[in-house]
Amino acid sequence: MIDNPLAIISLVLAVILIVPMICHKTRIPSIVGFILVGIALGEHGFGVLQSGTSIQTLGMIGMLYIMLQAGIEVDVNDFRQQRSHAVIYGLYSFLFPFALGVVTSKLLGYNWITSALLGAMYGSHTLMTYPIVNRYGVQKNASVNIVVGGTMLSISLSLLVLAFLKSHFIVDSDESSWVMLGKIALTLFHILVIFPKVVQRFFKHWTDPTSGFLVIMTFMVVSAWMADWAGLEGILGAFMCGVAMNRLVPNLSPVMQRINFVGNNIFVPLFLLSVGMMINISVFWSGWMTIVIALVMIATKLSGKWLAAYVAQKSFGLQILERQLIFGLTHATAAGTLAIVTIGYNTKIFDDAILNAAVLMILVLCTTASFITEYAAKQLALQEEARLESDKANNEWLMMTVAENRHYELQELSELAELHQPVLANEADWSEARKLIHHQSKAAVVYHPAQPINTINRILVAVPRFAEKERDFITCFGLIRRLSSQLGARVIFFTNVDTQRALQAFCRRKGKYLKASYREMEDWEDVLMIAKQMQMDDMIVMINARPSTPSYNPLFEQVPDMLTRFFSDHSYMLVYPEQLTGADIPDILTGDTTQASKTWSIVSTIKKFVIKISTKIQFK
Repeated sequence: MIDNPLAIISLVLAVILIVPMICHKTRIPSIVGFILVGIALGEHGFGVLQSGTSIQTLGMIGMLYIMLQAGIEVDVNDFRQQRSHAVIYGLYSFLFPFALGVVTSKLLGYNWITSALLGAMYGSHTLMTYPIVNRYGVQKNASVNIVVGGTMLSISLSLLVLAFLKSHFIVDSDESSWVMLGKIALTLFHILVIFPKVVQRFFKHWTDPTSGFLVIMTFMVVSAWMADWAGLEGILGAFMCGVAMNRLVPNLSPVMQRINFVGNNIFVPLFLLSVGMMINISVFWSGWMTIVIALVMIATKLSGKWLAAYVAQKSFGLQILERQLIFGLTHATAAGTLAIVTIGYNTKIFDDAILNAAVLMILVLCTTASFITEYAAKQLALQEEARLESDKANNEWLMMTVAENRHYELQELSELAELHQPVLANEADWSEARKLIHHQSKAAVVYHPAQPINTINRILVAVPRFAEKERDFITCFGLIRRLSSQLGARVIFFTNVDTQRALQAFCRRKGKYLKASYREMEDWEDVLMIAKQMQMDDMIVMINARPSTPSYNPLFEQVPDMLTRFFSDHSYMLVYPEQLTGADIPDILTGDTTQASKTWSIVSTIKKFVIKISTKIQFK
């Protein structure tokens, strides 16, 4: 047994470094590798490490981190589209294993309280294999969004059953049901309402990614503690914290990169090692009853979760690979099972046989879930790579700011929008910026960041008439969709009726869903109406066009002055679709192009005349 703290740290870091390398060579999922190493190094193996408070605490943080990551990485737009499916699947994922668990437990001769508690254990699951999904980049798949959304419901139902049994049959509690409900309501209010507002205010004043990482991890632990205080479990609080912080921590942001790095390379391996150190293999040969119960547990859990995945596939029209991914993600178990088993064992509801069988079940199911998730995620990733995405923005982009050097903000925006190797530029004034844009054919964005982009709540998009006729408009729409997805921000389009129909068709595309609102703006001269509807954390996006393009409007030349006068306190973007070079250029006088109204034409002419006279008088 190693007692020296430095020796323990050295050994653990060496394990974290070497195990993934060996697993990669042997094609064994690293989750399984860490658990097996934990068994070997623990007290019940070679006795190298002792299950002390430090390892348990770090392992608990890893468990909370997995649930936090799952909540943060939910695609908000896709989840809104799939929320009814997520609720239905959450019921499937809990009810099928719960019913099977009660039946099999009664067949084993257990009473109703024990059977109900075992059923709740089968109904829960831990997203232990979610890092595999994240590694293959298929976390945006519809099936993953359904699973992540359903996970919160299934875990909640399992823990509610546990809380009910604990308060009424297991533990004599002095608290009434109303007090417990009050604690739960207070916890939910703080995690879902108060905490996001505090973090948003923090991000407005501190943009350092390291500070952002620390504040997110702090609120994760506080949320878990509050959930425990309310009679729930910490994993549920961490998951709700991730959901609440979703739009403040975009998946491609520097803060999320630090969360992924620290979690995947430190906390999750420590959690898996701590799970392995709990397993005592010797008890499996001490009596046949433990083996029988373990086999029944494994069969019940696998059958219930597979049935839920199968019914979900048939109900929602998913692929077989998506069904396999759902099954792989949801039959792994650790956190919820350990919580229920620990409480049941400490209150004498579960005996030693159930405790040891549950630990064996965790080992077996984590192993099978790793292999199944690895296979399904890899195949889906290959499908996604082969599928051409019309709005992937692989064309060249020009990103610029005017009158200020904001290279970091431009780089952050391009990463969030998943733009392909953009050209970053900074111009001294609008005339130089306009000249650069009009002399290039690539898609362009002029960005003015008035606040950190991850604190944006709404994106207000002004779309001119005939914008849908631009050959590259789908790319500009994809830019807005991806920003909305990363930021969790609502989108409101201001446009005319005909263009609105085209936008609605774009928003309904399968796999590219965008929930948006629409406001009628018949002519571009009404664009200032947006200023009356803007709120503090809004960003305005104006789709513009170059001359000799279908949607060009002479009033576009006045947009820089308009933005400077009316929108300087807000973040804004000017987006120009790519212009096809070498193609026939439509005649702006005879083509189907919007012209300015007579009133605005007269005003513009008078303005130019006054400026010309003023210039002459000044030189004289």
